[in-house]
Amino acid sequence: MKNFKKYLPALILFLAFETVAVSLWLALDNLFYLFNFSYIGTCIAVGLAMYVSGKKYARRFVQFAVGSYMLVYLGIISRENMQIEGFWYYLYMGVFEAATIHYAVAKIFGPLLFGRGWCGYACWTAMILDLLPYKQPKAPRKKKLGALRYVMFVLSFALVTALFLTHAAHLETIMFWLFLGGNVLYYLLGILLAFAFKDNRAFCKYLCPITVFLKPMSYFSLFRVKCDESKCVNCGKCQRVCPMNVEVNNNSRRRKYGTECILCFECVKECPVKALH
Repeated sequence: MKNFKKYLPALILFLAFETVAVSLWLALDNLFYLFNFSYIGTCIAVGLAMYVSGKKYARRFVQFAVGSYMLVYLGIISRENMQIEGFWYYLYMGVFEAATIHYAVAKIFGPLLFGRGWCGYACWTAMILDLLPYKQPKAPRKKKLGALRYVMFVLSFALVTALFLTHAAHLETIMFWLFLGGNVLYYLLGILLAFAFKDNRAFCKYLCPITVFLKPMSYFSLFRVKCDESKCVNCGKCQRVCPMNVEVNNNSRRRKYGTECILCFECVKECPVKALH
């Protein structure tokens, strides 16, 4: 019974993704959605099961299994723009598929269940940035720079809007090249910011426009790192290892940067009194 309880979160996530997979398959009569969400759900569930079993590289497994699939197969081979511009594009087209479904599940409504789990386990940009040497931030967060994410968000919307208003030809081709160019730009900016701020996740904190979608629902996330404040000795170790500068030793949903938690569980592993879970 104890072992079953340990793997229960992994089972719940798997069943949640399977529910989405089967529902979309039946609703849209497209077998791709059954494969797509079953694959992603299986990878995440296996990774979470690996983590609770003590496997050191469980999260890295999920990052590369899901991130590479979305970048290489969906983005490059299938020529689907899975960046935020692809989401705006399909909204303007009035089509509920590809990027719109992806954003609805992973980044708009999904965070009610798993918060910013997308950032920690599936983002193909962070997949590479997490390999850089600054896994633990070397300085406090630059709070004012976070506003740049909203600028990026508006610019992405304005770019796609301009393409539709000007009736640009060959929109599908343009969106594909925007996906390729956008990823190159994100990787370059991400690496530059990581070395400039000595923080692998600087891009996520200051420039990534997708966080504008993720933050509101993440506040109400079912899965979140909780702190038993009666056990906490305020040693500060959890906050020092947190890549997102979350005030982990405060159990309130209003804790500082609470909606930024990527569920990497580095804080849980570091806590000397097991106050985090």
